[in-house]
Amino acid sequence: MKDQPKKITVTQPFLPGLDEFIPYLEKIWESKWLTNNGDFHQQFEKELAAFLEVPFISLFTNGTLALITAIQALRITGEVITTPYSFVATTHSLWWNGIKPVFVDIEPNWCNIDASKIEAAITPETTAILPVHVYGNPCETEIIRKIANTYGLKVIYDAAHAFGVKHNGSPVTLCGDLSILSFHSTKIFHTFEGGAIICPDEKTKQRIDYLKNFGFADEVTVVGPGINAKMNEVQAAMGLLQLKHYETNRLKRMTIASVYRKELATIPGIILQPLNDAVEYNYGYFPVYVDESIVGKSRDEVYEELKAYGVFTRRYFYPLISSFSTYRELPSSAISNLPVATEITLKVLCLPIYSDLSSEDTERIIFSLKKIIQQKKMNS
Repeated sequence: MKDQPKKITVTQPFLPGLDEFIPYLEKIWESKWLTNNGDFHQQFEKELAAFLEVPFISLFTNGTLALITAIQALRITGEVITTPYSFVATTHSLWWNGIKPVFVDIEPNWCNIDASKIEAAITPETTAILPVHVYGNPCETEIIRKIANTYGLKVIYDAAHAFGVKHNGSPVTLCGDLSILSFHSTKIFHTFEGGAIICPDEKTKQRIDYLKNFGFADEVTVVGPGINAKMNEVQAAMGLLQLKHYETNRLKRMTIASVYRKELATIPGIILQPLNDAVEYNYGYFPVYVDESIVGKSRDEVYEELKAYGVFTRRYFYPLISSFSTYRELPSSAISNLPVATEITLKVLCLPIYSDLSSEDTERIIFSLKKIIQQKKMNS
């Protein structure tokens, strides 16, 4: 039997050496303080805010609970305008708060919500906009801000992909009323699981800190119906270590992305997203679009055939959130309302990218993609 090629996964978490992590664990074991705003939690919160150049941060056990709590903190109700092209947690956070999502189509270059279509979706029930910086590409934040100001709407950015991303030198997480980060292990920056809310002022942070800890203001005072969403000490310790390695990992990913861009530009039918010179990227993802009319194969065929070469990609995001059973009956979920998102979700393929991806494996991914497309041409 022919040996199977080595498996290359779409992502892989960066883990510091155990020799770096063990001293943190020893301190946790010694203190026996595992959660509830321990020393590492407090240290990580301060260092992370400084690193991201934001005023205040509230840490969470995961990004989904951060989203749910952010909506609670701003007292959002009624309808919220959002995108169908995201991970399901974006829209699920609205559902868990009893809010009706209203989907707006995306623009084709960076897959973000099409800001020019937001205003037409606003109704008397609309209270907020929930855009996503897809793949770390900044949304049209100025246009969204002006719309929100005109109609008195809140803006919460799902910045799960946008850790450390800057636009014109400014952190994108400063945009909106609140921004949400995810520190899931699939992200360029992770704490195993984890998340955070970027807060504009101390008063907002205090309210969010109450909400993520059952609503406790002190030992005997509960100021609201909060939830348990606190980050623990082991997660915070990992976060402190990740900060030390982040820039090195980002630059490694940038090198891989540069190789991809150079080599894939010569493959007919493989379309790359344009680069924005005003953006400092984190290179968390590398999406391409498969044009079936040129390649001669569907995206799904390319996705399956790459597996035979040991290359595991991801159709991210497919299918659209609007097509799931919970949301498909909403008027805004109609395919006619989402033509660009419907087209992109059938073309997109995220290629493997992570800091430990070797140059040999990068070359094998490129070779495999070229081989699959060349075979189709030879058979035509």
